[in-house]
Amino acid sequence: MDKIYRDLVDLPGAPSFEKQVRDYMRKNLEPYADEIIEDKLGSIFGVFNKGYNGPKVMIAGHMDEVGAIVTGIEKSGLIKISNLGGVKGDVFLSQHFDIIIDETEKIPGVTASKPPHLTRGSSDKPKVIEFTDLLLDIGADSAEHAAELGVKLAQQVIPRNDFTVSKDGKKFFSKAWDDRFGCGISLEVARDIKKDELQCELYAGATVQEEVGLRGAGTAANMINPDVFIAIDCSPCADSFGGDEVGGKIGGGFMLRFLDPSAIMHQGMKKFIQETAEAKGIKFQYYKSMGGTDAAKIQLANSGVLVATIGMPARYIHSTTSMISIDDYQEVKKMVYTIIQMMNQKLVDEIKSNV
Repeated sequence: MDKIYRDLVDLPGAPSFEKQVRDYMRKNLEPYADEIIEDKLGSIFGVFNKGYNGPKVMIAGHMDEVGAIVTGIEKSGLIKISNLGGVKGDVFLSQHFDIIIDETEKIPGVTASKPPHLTRGSSDKPKVIEFTDLLLDIGADSAEHAAELGVKLAQQVIPRNDFTVSKDGKKFFSKAWDDRFGCGISLEVARDIKKDELQCELYAGATVQEEVGLRGAGTAANMINPDVFIAIDCSPCADSFGGDEVGGKIGGGFMLRFLDPSAIMHQGMKKFIQETAEAKGIKFQYYKSMGGTDAAKIQLANSGVLVATIGMPARYIHSTTSMISIDDYQEVKKMVYTIIQMMNQKLVDEIKSNV
């Protein structure tokens, strides 16, 4: 995979703390875009083929990752944290985190958990661990010591990354694949697309605050007013837990998300993507999700937008480490490039007519 993906996943960026990711996006969009635009929440896009008399096509990942925020400092020096994004408390026990001070400084810590030696013989029944039950241990001896080390309320807290390549060289383990992967696809499109071949005005970039309610998608869509929107996002596959035929699997190709709690896929878009993928030999799988993407928010913008989510299969998202496959990356990339290259006013009208 391109180096931009490793760069992106290593950056911190909890919801509303996307600055370092946004700076990286801007740096890599500027050499290629006709213009860079940004909404007031911080979503950022490069504009390509600006002013073309045709449909507006918007593609995006989202810059934020699930993380946490400092909400208190105990007298003991342990740090209280609250989650930013949907997470399960027990997944984050005994995990390494960093409190992000600024772009160059961070404080390492580990979430406290009791070893069996301290629970053996107890009659207390195990309870469900909420994320807010967790305390972050940074090795501070007191609240004053923690403050001296640089801890303040409202700082972002991010899992420490341990980017790893599998033995076969085809799988990649990292935090934040959801959704630095989509950000990376947008940057590859910006670099590689031939503007003189476009039959649309293209907006490629990334939104903010997706993990806390698709917030940046709403403001970005109002800024751009697209005719077509493609969300590029990592979707959780259930194949390592005995999932079914619509639960997603690594190596199955891009995920054609036909249903989630917030969006039923537009029938014209489904027909177009399915038929195009089959005609061009792009591997895909049907996918039903229990979560949403930016497509759910943007489909309702203004008078309505034709939307689709091109999903990247990923195991174990919303944890400290998730896994993706190089094979699926190639299928996602081929599909996104194909959609952009084909999109023109005649096609948009045809898709609309097939609702």
